[in-house]
Amino acid sequence: MNIENLMYSCLKKTFGFKDFKGPQKKVIENILNKKNTFVIMPTGGGKSLCYQLPALICEGTALIISPLIALMKNQVDSVRGFSENDSIAHVLNSSLSSEEITKVKEDIANNRTKLLFMAPESLSKSTNMEFLKSVKISFLAIDEAHCISEWGHDFRPEYRNIRKTVNKIDPSLAVIALTATATQKVQSDIIKNLEIENADLFKSSFNRPNLFYEVRQKSDQVNNDLIKFIKRNEGKSGIIYCLSRKKVEEISELLVINNIKAAPYHAGLDVKVRSQNQDSFLMEDIDVVVATIAFGMGIDKPDIRYVIHYDVPKSLEGYYQETGRAGRDGGEGHCLAYYSYSDIEKLEKFLESKPKTEKDIASLLLDEVVAYCETTLSRRKYLLNYFGEFYDSEKDEGRLMDDNMKNPKTKINVKEELISALGLILKTKSVYKQRDIVNILIGNKNALLISHDIDSNEYFGIGKSKGSNFWNGLLWYCRLEDLILKKIENFGCLIVTEKALDYLKNPKDVFIPISNIPDENNISKSTKDFDTGDKKLMSQLKALRKKIAREKSIPPYVIFQDPSLKEMTLKYPISLDELSSIYGVGDGKSKKYGNEFIKVISRYVEENDIVRPDDIIVKSTGKNSSLKLFIIQAIDRKLSIEDIAQSKSMKSDELISEMERIVYSGTKLDLSYCIDDYIDEDQQGELYDYFIESESDDIEIALTEFEGEYDEFELKLFRIKFLSDLAN
Repeated sequence: MNIENLMYSCLKKTFGFKDFKGPQKKVIENILNKKNTFVIMPTGGGKSLCYQLPALICEGTALIISPLIALMKNQVDSVRGFSENDSIAHVLNSSLSSEEITKVKEDIANNRTKLLFMAPESLSKSTNMEFLKSVKISFLAIDEAHCISEWGHDFRPEYRNIRKTVNKIDPSLAVIALTATATQKVQSDIIKNLEIENADLFKSSFNRPNLFYEVRQKSDQVNNDLIKFIKRNEGKSGIIYCLSRKKVEEISELLVINNIKAAPYHAGLDVKVRSQNQDSFLMEDIDVVVATIAFGMGIDKPDIRYVIHYDVPKSLEGYYQETGRAGRDGGEGHCLAYYSYSDIEKLEKFLESKPKTEKDIASLLLDEVVAYCETTLSRRKYLLNYFGEFYDSEKDEGRLMDDNMKNPKTKINVKEELISALGLILKTKSVYKQRDIVNILIGNKNALLISHDIDSNEYFGIGKSKGSNFWNGLLWYCRLEDLILKKIENFGCLIVTEKALDYLKNPKDVFIPISNIPDENNISKSTKDFDTGDKKLMSQLKALRKKIAREKSIPPYVIFQDPSLKEMTLKYPISLDELSSIYGVGDGKSKKYGNEFIKVISRYVEENDIVRPDDIIVKSTGKNSSLKLFIIQAIDRKLSIEDIAQSKSMKSDELISEMERIVYSGTKLDLSYCIDDYIDEDQQGELYDYFIESESDDIEIALTEFEGEYDEFELKLFRIKFLSDLAN
């Protein structure tokens, strides 16, 4: 039987398929001909078959290097599912007992095993190396090969030693490297490290037209939004990715108390618990897994309908691979990412302690994530461009499957600005990164630009009126349209292309959508709900608040603050339970003032045929309840503010914020014992008169009013006492 017939026979008999998908056939032929092979294929494209099928045909045992135990287990289970003989595939690692290791080695030595899965750490053990020298290895497959590169999203130093180890076992072994994500830089790193410069490259399209890409602003209402999204997709399988184990646990608990079948997955869990949660997900006993990025590599669950990134991902490669878990059966897949610049700042702060090279690489990768989140252009086009694939957002498949294309923003003519941006890059001889180019255009100096005497540059400050978001958006457009290139090897410096030079010779009008997101750091502050709420109801609620305030001789804001009223106009609570879930209300204030507000809202809903949201109440995890209790008890015991903060490893301003939350929700805090330590009696009288007469309790206004007589801490502390005494 010739090779082709053998391949098709194995494909049908073992795997149950009639035809190969994409480049699978050519890849397998390449391996069977003992040629080095490099496969770049998106998640769901059928990478596993590329080494599983030739392993079954070839003489000896194929050695498969894989980064995770969970991934290896999944692969072994999959291969064993095709065979009556469990010995056909094995894992060899430190988790096995000595008896199990002996059994594995016997099966390999007796030619019963066709695929052996190992981690690079296990491969390098001398006992394993000596054993592998003594048996017939058919070829070497390296799964998740991007782990080799420092420029990859999941760099693992052990992967860089694979070639040295293999050379000691059998340097003539044919190598197949496989990855679902790889930029040009990562590709070259893989090839160089594995010494497979002669490898044949097989690359599939990265376009997944069934996936819908969406980015939402991460506000202080993100948990509410998350619960609503999942409940609208009730019964569907989904993954939520978080960056920390703590956040995984927190979000998992939030889902469970809101009657969503969910479980956590991270490396800190007991192995049995982790495995059980993974199996529960695969067996559909739970709908949602909340996980760190350790979950998902190689998870073969075809009907995952949504992948949510609660925290902004560290790289686009990681993001693409993680979102690739959705819709692998060709059905719907929703890829939702929550984004705030404060998350970016946290990641940047984390990088400060890293070595310079590692920090520079990670910063560049993070810049790409920011660009993806903030772009107003096709997100699909941006992703595919990042992986070196051209995508026509006007014609190609999946063109309307992202939030920017579904709801496009108004386009403006950027011809003159485009000429300026390209002219600046040319004039400065491509020595600047994007952020430096933007800083020059808006007239913002930094240490680097000052040292270059940038004031004398004719382009300095010419685009100040446009703001940084505009210029970033324009430069992202230039990259997508191949007008500029970002030179990764030069740590992100921009260069103009021949296409750009041609454009400058004959410039034409260019219309593109430009972001209306607030500039730079203001993004993190834009956490308000952009809905205006029901203005007519707002007017009625404010009138009621004013009436009650007059009766009690207290300022209206003491009863409910404006953000609380606004949320009432959006959610229309008609019971005390619903009202208590409103921001800044809580059980105390709900019982004290709620009945009259409920009456007004209920009457308004009825008279105006208001259709209320179905999922008003989102239960909180009560994470802060223990802290709340501790603070209340500590104040009852008359502990100093400094001692309370220190005992919980909190800063004073963090403690003040927690105390504000407690008081706003209707719980009394008696600070009489300690207020004298900070503010004398006459000053307290002055502050009382101010707050009782003021229409607002805004601290910024108060600071201006008192012209520095009090600091922010003193004003906030007295405001807590004032609100507690009058409202609670």
